[in-house]
Amino acid sequence: MTNPRKGWDSMTHRMSRRARVLCASLGAGMLIPIAAAAAPAAATTPTVSCTSGKAGLATKLQQDITAALAGRKGTVAVGLYDRSTNTTCSLRATSAYDSASVVKVTVLGTLLWDAKKHNRYLTDRENTLATAMITKSDNSATSALWKQLGLTKINGFLTAAGMTQTKPGADGYWGLTQITVQDEQKLLKLITARNSVLSDNSRAYILKLMGQVVSSQRWGTPAGAPSGVSVHVKNGWLQRATHGWRVHSVGTFNGNGHDYMITVLTQDNSTMDYGVATIQNVARAIHKDLVPTPSTTSKYVPTSTPGEAFPAVPAD
Repeated sequence: MTNPRKGWDSMTHRMSRRARVLCASLGAGMLIPIAAAAAPAAATTPTVSCTSGKAGLATKLQQDITAALAGRKGTVAVGLYDRSTNTTCSLRATSAYDSASVVKVTVLGTLLWDAKKHNRYLTDRENTLATAMITKSDNSATSALWKQLGLTKINGFLTAAGMTQTKPGADGYWGLTQITVQDEQKLLKLITARNSVLSDNSRAYILKLMGQVVSSQRWGTPAGAPSGVSVHVKNGWLQRATHGWRVHSVGTFNGNGHDYMITVLTQDNSTMDYGVATIQNVARAIHKDLVPTPSTTSKYVPTSTPGEAFPAVPAD
């Protein structure tokens, strides 16, 4: 990944009345936040809502997800949908978060949706960029595809997908796209079932790349995934001067008679590892309740230098 300039994310940064961040000017209209250590928000008791077609499952999930979040600092949003048992769980489903690299799945969805509209295959260049973007979370590849597509096509895909709460980042800052659990779950549903927005080949392509993410980035929602379940994941992590670390994970899981997807979005984390641990606590509880078999997923090993922390600035 490229070495980006610090403070890239401040262009759309909003300052609350209670916590103002000192800024310095750079160019016309650009504000650069001065780096500051972010204190995690005080822990609160989350209210998780679950429903299920399987007797007792909703109550168990509600209790176990709540227990997994007990005492955790920061702000967490959760989404779960299991087709096989018609089970859903949600927490802060409509709260907006800076996307970081989770938006890369949306970028790929837009690329494939647009190609389908024009009845064409991806070019070799597009395939190379898409593969790097998803499997390695390559920021330069993402910037190239974001620029190629443009906001008109990206917004067109969001409309077709019914992702009405997702707001693309302005001026090429794709990492500041505003996302919600509700919309991310809509996207995962499109990827995992036949629909008119994405072709079957497109869906298979997205799942293939999400299943080939490099080992150092296969943390988050896959934690505790049982044996016999196929895992597809995309994560994002980003530090800003306010709300500390955003750490997110979306994943789909299929096998053992189950077909489910999980989204966990977090912010106000003191470190990346703290956010990862929160996500994995939730994921383990969900996997255990849905498919109570031994886990085969490897333990998370932190990356030495999390490249997502400062995604590349837009090209001039």
